[in-house]
Amino acid sequence: MQTIWLGGAEWLAVLRIGLGLWWLESWRHKDRKGWFERGTGIAWAADIAGKHRWGVVRTGFRRVVEPRPKLMAYIVVYAELALGLGLVTGFLTPVALVAGLVLNLLYLVLMIHDWAEQGQNAMMALISLVALFAMAWQAWSLDAALGLFR
Repeated sequence: MQTIWLGGAEWLAVLRIGLGLWWLESWRHKDRKGWFERGTGIAWAADIAGKHRWGVVRTGFRRVVEPRPKLMAYIVVYAELALGLGLVTGFLTPVALVAGLVLNLLYLVLMIHDWAEQGQNAMMALISLVALFAMAWQAWSLDAALGLFR
C-alpha cells in the first residue's frame, strides 16, 4: 500500500481517532440534565418510534426502552462517551467499533425518515466497518501497546 506522509496503519489510526472524536462531540453537546432529569432524549425518541412506519421499531421501542427511560438515557449518553474514549485512546478498539456500529445502525433505523441524521449515522457506520476490518488499532493505540487483538 502506498500512502502520502503516514503509513497505512497510521492513516487508519487517524480515521479511528476521528470517529472517536465524533462520538465525544455527540456526548459533549447532549443536554445531560435534560436527558437525565427531564427525560427529553428518550421522550424525543419515543415520539419518533411511536410514529414509525415499521411495526418492529414501534414494538421494540415500547418493550425495551419505554419501560426503562432513565436507565436507557444513561446507557445512550454514557455509551457515546465510552465509545469516544475507547476509539481515541485505542483501548478495546474492536469492541468499541462493533458497539458503535450497532448504535449507529439503531439510530439509523429509528430515524429512517429524518434525512438530516441519516448521513451522519451512515458515515459513522461505514467508518466503523472499515476501521474494524482494517484493524485500525495497529498504530497509536493502547491495544497495540498492550499487545491486544493481534
